[in-house]
Amino acid sequence: MTALSLPAVLFSRLALVACLATALGASAAQVDVAGVKLEDQMDLRGSPLVLNGAGIRYKAIFKVYTAGLYVGKKVSTTEEALAAPGPKRVAITMLRDIDANELGKLFTKGVEDNSPKSEMVNLIPGLLRMGQMFADQKQLKTGDTFTIDWLPGTGTVITVRGVPQPDPVKEPAFFNALLRIWLGPNPADWKLKDALLGKQ
Repeated sequence: MTALSLPAVLFSRLALVACLATALGASAAQVDVAGVKLEDQMDLRGSPLVLNGAGIRYKAIFKVYTAGLYVGKKVSTTEEALAAPGPKRVAITMLRDIDANELGKLFTKGVEDNSPKSEMVNLIPGLLRMGQMFADQKQLKTGDTFTIDWLPGTGTVITVRGVPQPDPVKEPAFFNALLRIWLGPNPADWKLKDALLGKQ
C-alpha cells in the first residue's frame, strides 16, 4: 500500500512545486520593450498596479524612450485613464542621450497641445517647476529612467534616476495634463498612445 501511495505523494508535491513556481513566475513577469524590461505588476506606496501598456516614443526614425503606463486596473481609453482612481505611474527609460532641458520643453509643448486653454493658467506653476527640474538634470543618457507618479494626498512626484524631486505638485489636473502628453488628442506619438492604452 505504501509503495503504491508513494508516487501519489511525490506527484502531489511536484504539482505543488509547479503551482508555486507558476505563481512566482506570474508575479515576476516582465514585458520587453526595445530591450527595456518592465514589470507587468508593481507596488506603488502599498497600492498594486498593473502595466496597462508600453511602447516606444519615436522622433522621425529615431527611438527616443520607452514609456509604460501603470494603473490600478486596465483601461482602454484616455477618459478611463484620466478618471482611474488611486495611484498611477508613467515609467520612462531613455533609449538615446538627450539634452534634459530640451525634453522638458517638449513635455511643456505636449501639455500645451493637449490641454484646454482654460486650464493652462493653472498649470503654469507646475510646468515651470518641471522645466527647472529638467534643466537642472543637464543631460539624460541612454538607460536613464524617470517616473511620473500620481499619489493621492501627495500629488505628482517626478523621480529621476531613482531620486524623487522635491515639492510634489498637488493638483490632480497637473498629472492629468502630463498624462495627456501621451494620451491626449494630439499625442507625442500616435503608436505610443495606442500601446499605452493596450491596443497593440
